[in-house]
Amino acid sequence: MEFAKEPEVEQAAHQIQSLSNTLNQVLFGQEALVDLVITGLLARGHILLEGLPGLGKTELVKGLSHALGLDTKRIQFTPDLLPGDITGNPVLQEIDNKRSFVFQPGPLFTNIVLADEINRASPKTQSALLEAMQEHRVTVLGETHPLPRPFFVLATQNPIELEGTYPLPEAQLDRFLFKLDVKRNSVDTLEKIVNQRELGTEPVTQQVIDQPTLQNVLDTVRSIYLPDVVANYIARLVDATHNGQSKAASSIKFGASPRAALSMASAAKARALINARTNASFEDVKFVAKAVLRHRILLEYNAKIEGETPDSVIEKILNEVPFQNTKTPKHLTNAN
Repeated sequence: MEFAKEPEVEQAAHQIQSLSNTLNQVLFGQEALVDLVITGLLARGHILLEGLPGLGKTELVKGLSHALGLDTKRIQFTPDLLPGDITGNPVLQEIDNKRSFVFQPGPLFTNIVLADEINRASPKTQSALLEAMQEHRVTVLGETHPLPRPFFVLATQNPIELEGTYPLPEAQLDRFLFKLDVKRNSVDTLEKIVNQRELGTEPVTQQVIDQPTLQNVLDTVRSIYLPDVVANYIARLVDATHNGQSKAASSIKFGASPRAALSMASAAKARALINARTNASFEDVKFVAKAVLRHRILLEYNAKIEGETPDSVIEKILNEVPFQNTKTPKHLTNAN
């Protein structure tokens, strides 16, 4: 595989900076959140945004789709939504005096799916996304239909403690590259919102990256070099989420899967490109670790009682697991 070179990485980073600037004008005061959303997009992953209503989750996703010029469809998840309402259904049509079923694609057939309040739909409807998110295809009545490329699911959900919500199953959570917590705004940010926004109106977002450019950037991310020692660090971090592999893991009932390691590697590469570097580093891994792991570990009941959270446990793991493995051969000790 040919690795990315500095000129193409710098050009891609400049284009991504334009996207970041645009999104920061859509969602005020959430620079860290915007940075992680862009990182997840470059890693070709799906993103779950959790937060209370009215914090701008939906506006962020719509702004992203406008800035990229991608086809986008919104699905408002409700308790009465059926799987066929998302994937599409066979429709009886008459062609040449013969009646036959013809597949009518649902809103899932697009580049960006905005799955709004995904945890308000029943588990049966939520599961309709599983094949699409993993294999980028939909199977209905034994017939498989490929989805457009690129394909991203950006889902929003209310905190699961609220009434009328159905927690996403672990298998579906694992298919999200990131889970990002959307925090409330500061007083200064609220003042800026009041002065520059009006109820019922949407911010105007200009397209800053076209689809061919986006594809080039995504290809560049894949060619970012991942040093062996960084790959080893990722493996040790994921292993440390399992009971008996680290002190912090005593609070964890179930640890992260191999998909978490792959997700962390892709996200670290994306973070390196954003910073105009040709190789991923330990710090890139640390930056994305919580977003990758917080929805992939399940805490013990006693740990929850003691006030532990996934983020606090992951922070302990990050402090416990060193960058360098003492068992790593000497020829694998070079990484930025």
